[in-house]
Amino acid sequence: MNRLGKESSPYLLQHKDNPVHWYAWGEEPFEVALRENKPVLVSIGYSSCHWCHVMEHESFSNNEVADLMNELFICIKVDREEYPDIDHAYMDAVQAMTGSGGWPLNVFVTPDKKPFYGGTYFPPQRMHNRASWKEVLVNVFQFFRQNPDEVNTQAQRLVEHMQRKKMAKPNSNVASDFILEDVAKKIMAQADLEDGGFGYAPKFPSTHSLQFLLKYYQVSGDKSCLDHVLHSLNAMAQGGLYDHVGGGFARYSTDKAWKIPHFEKMLYDNALLLELYAYAFLITGKEHYKRICEETVAWLQREMTSKEGLFYAAQDADSEGEEGKYYCWTYEELQAFLGADFEQFHGYFHVLPEGNWEGGNILYSLLQPENFTQDLTPLLQKLLTFRQKRIPPLTDTKVLLGWNALMSKSLIVASIYCNNTTWLQLAEQNIEALLKLHVIQPGAYGHSYCLGEIKNRAYADDLAFLASALIELAKATASPEYLLKVEDILANLFENYRMEGSILFDFTHKNHKQLDFTQEDTYDGALPSANAVLCNVIQYMGVAKNNDVFEIQAHQMLDAMKPFVSQYPSSFACWALQLLYENQPWREISIMGSQAHHTYTELIKTMKNNLPYCYVSENSFEDYACFQRNVTQCSISICTKLECLPAVDSIDLAVRSLTQVR
Repeated sequence: MNRLGKESSPYLLQHKDNPVHWYAWGEEPFEVALRENKPVLVSIGYSSCHWCHVMEHESFSNNEVADLMNELFICIKVDREEYPDIDHAYMDAVQAMTGSGGWPLNVFVTPDKKPFYGGTYFPPQRMHNRASWKEVLVNVFQFFRQNPDEVNTQAQRLVEHMQRKKMAKPNSNVASDFILEDVAKKIMAQADLEDGGFGYAPKFPSTHSLQFLLKYYQVSGDKSCLDHVLHSLNAMAQGGLYDHVGGGFARYSTDKAWKIPHFEKMLYDNALLLELYAYAFLITGKEHYKRICEETVAWLQREMTSKEGLFYAAQDADSEGEEGKYYCWTYEELQAFLGADFEQFHGYFHVLPEGNWEGGNILYSLLQPENFTQDLTPLLQKLLTFRQKRIPPLTDTKVLLGWNALMSKSLIVASIYCNNTTWLQLAEQNIEALLKLHVIQPGAYGHSYCLGEIKNRAYADDLAFLASALIELAKATASPEYLLKVEDILANLFENYRMEGSILFDFTHKNHKQLDFTQEDTYDGALPSANAVLCNVIQYMGVAKNNDVFEIQAHQMLDAMKPFVSQYPSSFACWALQLLYENQPWREISIMGSQAHHTYTELIKTMKNNLPYCYVSENSFEDYACFQRNVTQCSISICTKLECLPAVDSIDLAVRSLTQVR
């Protein structure tokens, strides 16, 4: 019996009619497996995953294959976005076993949840030296039944290997300035100077590394870093990775030139790219970066926002059973629809009579974005109106706390960089909705919300991203009351997520662990490291509260990660950003008065810097020392590590003081 029909996850509901006797994650299937002495198949994916759909169609919907799965295994379906801890742990296991990973992730585990074999996509018939799914099922079952001691030994060794990962310990013997220069060189050594970005196909945006290079340029003057970031941003916006008709970016490109996307759109990718393009606009003033931001937010509002102001998780790569069908165009279709305007359109986009991808045309530009004029906007709007009549890809309407917070933070900073107050309002509406719908108790939040149901306690990255967004909201609205919520979040983290014997935070709440061998979140994947973001939050709040414990904690976390940053900079770019902040002249800025919001935004635009340790309030606020004074129009106070300078009442005087601080 398939048990997924009562689930709220759109991904699990996609599998509710499979003949496979799927369980959702829980204790029951493992109890059944123990009782029946069967291995457990844990199949992990997500709703917008193309290859998940392929395997579902080829194997999980096939009665013969399903009968074999039901006979030999207890089968569990997991939405990786609902249970990122399970996904992380089993992904680490499969990567340790096979050297690679991805989705769908199919892991064979013992009744006590320990993995002993796994892989990703398996075809229905043997091909490309890859066994068929039926062969895998039979061989794994026979191995489990015939070699129980070897299975348990192999599973235990794998778990021990995963647990041997060294906990970070403070190590302050490495100089930060040397690390930063070394990090920049190592990241640039991986740069694709021809097509932008890093490495070869498949190519991901690598926003963390680009963000580091952009800010490293600001403090070092190394123009090669700036040039590569701008070249990468231009190439991504020019290519098929970017949806020229509807806005927003696909998850990755299947080729190194960004032309052929894997068409799924993820909320978190677009959040990170929005902030990056907005920061490029702040630094360069080039309008095409601002245009990309505007079109991406338009997509977010049009297709990814609920009536409550919450943001959905993702959009599928497939529609009508075909990858990319919603986004591609035939040559004849474009000619007929655009008529006399086709030649102008054809001058911008590489479209061919025979198609540029699988018989259709993906729109990617022949021109650099700065040469992409606004004159084409009416034509693209016409195409959008036409495209909206097609059957759209599925939208995963899960609301994930961390991903929403990432997008809200990006909207807040982009609203300042691009001078768009509507985006700030959108972010504030989102955060207020999150605080209302995701809260379990003060400082404690749920991870996933869908169909009126909260699923799972928040993970460390949920809380880290929410705290970071609240800090930006407090600054942008000159409302330090939001910092009180950050204090609640940190109290929850220190009480329930602190790892025993480590200065870092565990990914999961101590009372809500699904597995015994989960690890801390220290490196950057598609999402920033939770611990890196928390290091920034704790440092910021330590300064705000004049709290030595917080500041020591942040410095210890950062010191512990220096060797990792130096050795693997692309995987620890968010930590490198923290090192960059630490290595700069200390500038704590507090802005007060009725013009505090305006003063803060203008100061950022003038300095072309995000001012990481800035505190903003319109009124006195007794909870924080920096706001314990009465001010009328404008007061800007600047403190170094050694002294506080006299307060000034104009941006020009503040800039003069800031540029003189060493």
